[in-house]
Amino acid sequence: MLSAKQLQERRKRRSRYRVKLNANGKPRLSVFRSSKQIYAQIIDDREGRTLAAASTLDKELKGALKSGSDTAAAAEVGKLLAARAKDVGVGEVVFDRGAYRYHGRVKALADAARDAGMSF
Repeated sequence: MLSAKQLQERRKRRSRYRVKLNANGKPRLSVFRSSKQIYAQIIDDREGRTLAAASTLDKELKGALKSGSDTAAAAEVGKLLAARAKDVGVGEVVFDRGAYRYHGRVKALADAARDAGMSF
């Protein structure tokens, strides 16, 4: 029987495989969710480098947020990431949810990024 960590890794690989098939050269918006924070970054897989990143630990957000682990904080991270993506000229990405289900904080981040002008 597989452990919880192995099952999570399997879900992440399966999700990322589908994302890479549909990417067609677009950068990937990757989300990492911990119990206390949420992190998001836009990655160019061809060059292997991060184009833009945002998290609840950023100086711009840390003081303004009540908690780093709620949907309001995730929405603020999504807005900040979209603004930083515009600065580097990225408007269209593919969304990589990793091993997480698309609901709650992950969905809030994605919706806020879409509302701020990103398309995926």
